[in-house]
Amino acid sequence: MTASGTRDGAMRLGLLPPFSPETVGDPAYLQALATGIEAAGAESFWAVEHILVAEDYEPRYPYSADGRMPGGGAALMPDPLQVLAFVGAHTERLVLGTSVVVATQHPALILAKAVATLDRMSSGRVRLGVGMGWQIEEYRAVNVPYEGKGRRLDETIDAMRACWAPNPVSYAGTTVAFSRVNVDPKPVRPGGVPVIVGGSSAAAARRAGTRGDGWFPYVVGPAEVAEGIETIRRAADVAGRDPAAIEITVWPGSWDYSRGTDPELLGELAALGVDRIVFTAFEAGAVDVDNVAAFVARMRGVLDDVSD
Repeated sequence: MTASGTRDGAMRLGLLPPFSPETVGDPAYLQALATGIEAAGAESFWAVEHILVAEDYEPRYPYSADGRMPGGGAALMPDPLQVLAFVGAHTERLVLGTSVVVATQHPALILAKAVATLDRMSSGRVRLGVGMGWQIEEYRAVNVPYEGKGRRLDETIDAMRACWAPNPVSYAGTTVAFSRVNVDPKPVRPGGVPVIVGGSSAAAARRAGTRGDGWFPYVVGPAEVAEGIETIRRAADVAGRDPAAIEITVWPGSWDYSRGTDPELLGELAALGVDRIVFTAFEAGAVDVDNVAAFVARMRGVLDDVSD
């Protein structure tokens, strides 16, 4: 893995499903997609979260040039943990990742319990990508303060890790606190579910260095990834953590899907030590299951080639 710039083997391949009623909203399609990409060589399946998308949201969407979400905010986003539970029930090996849960909008103990339960039911396959979103309207709708969301995310991560430790557990923060309580089930791994910090900002990279088990930036190229990895190294050093233990996952390219599959770009990311590339089903062109599975098989070969 890694923020140390080294990696064991070829980069792993993950997939984000398409977001529409006839795809991720259709259980028959979702089951066929999950089993199809697993057979084609995908390592992981990723689900996204927004509880809602406002018609006129503020501030601007941070990951596109025009400040608007792809699809204008109309993309179907079912609850990610429910989607992953369904996918996990129909697959044997796929890693089940969130990209990301807006963790600051969930009570930490409830999220910790839900994630640990999913991890148990899937035999330890969960990777919890966390972020804090950007829509003021989304925070208002769930009655959570928008201000101070960075501290809230830090405390949510720390509180979940406390919940995953041996009982009784305690945590004292400004946004969440509990003392000598028993929280079960525990995740499969003794250290808990790996927490991956989502986001392309320097703050997200620093948080990955100080608290995360991984970093997951979106629609970025090699220069941004290299800068983020260096930020992680510095933050990990200050925190007394090993940067080699911090996994790097990247959704590369651009929102028009024109560059994320470029072998030259992927080779540069491989040279930086990136561990996993996550593609979207839209990069396959047509999103029928056979076409997406063929795309996964093709890109699996590309990642093998550029990782040598």
